[in-house]
Amino acid sequence: MASIIRDIEIDAPAPAVWDAIADFGAVHRRFAPGFVSNVELVPGGRLVTFADGLTVKELFLGRDDERRRLAYSVQSERMSHHSASFEVVEAPGGKARLVWTADVLPDEIAGWLAGRMEEGLKVAAPVVGRVRA
Repeated sequence: MASIIRDIEIDAPAPAVWDAIADFGAVHRRFAPGFVSNVELVPGGRLVTFADGLTVKELFLGRDDERRRLAYSVQSERMSHHSASFEVVEAPGGKARLVWTADVLPDEIAGWLAGRMEEGLKVAAPVVGRVRA
């Protein structure tokens, strides 16, 4: 199983970044607008439509407000397994560090998924950085 870990420092306080991440139905407005074009909440999860037209179903696995961690899983014909989490931690200078981890099978899809995660973070960092608690 391939594990992909990406992290980025965001110029915003951790509570503000967590507020955007924890808003499960607003990824397209509060986290990665332009990369994600729409989110539709469905029982147990959400349908996420990306700007390139790809739509995936993400299952909500859990949320820990104290640890600022949100876990989800993607259901896809392309992946036999996918589980991921976002964690927001305090960083020096009133900033936040966002850690995005994904475990995926088959291993061959890891490069493609890592690229998509990096694209999403490039969009998300300045957007979430404008949000203040």
